[in-house]
Amino acid sequence: MGALLNPYLSFKDTARTAMEFYQEVFGGELTVNTFGEYGDPDSPASELVMHSMLTTPDGFTLMASDTPEGMAFTPGSQITVSLAGDGDDVDTVRGYWEKLADGATVNVPLEQQVWGDEFGQLTDKFGIGWMVNIGGSAA
Repeated sequence: MGALLNPYLSFKDTARTAMEFYQEVFGGELTVNTFGEYGDPDSPASELVMHSMLTTPDGFTLMASDTPEGMAFTPGSQITVSLAGDGDDVDTVRGYWEKLADGATVNVPLEQQVWGDEFGQLTDKFGIGWMVNIGGSAA
């Protein structure tokens, strides 16, 4: 697939509505996964968006999620950079993670997650949020 670099938007309980709007604007295919799919389906937050991705006919990719309970939501700082890879890109993406982590605040260590991929999240030394996902790998 090659490594991908995409914007990732954060919302407070409106990710689904926002992404459906962006789908109307740009067209394309929208996938939505909820917190209930990967946790407690009876939780009050079960229908909120854990991850969504819009892939458009023009080659745009836009990702978004709702901010989970317990994490701060600060309007105006709602964008993060998503870096993803798999297959032949695993070592390259891990190398990017290690370099980005220098001087960074690691919010989620790069490790295997419930959906099967390795995932980590950090804020780099310049204050930019990064989410790194390595698909199809075994930690």
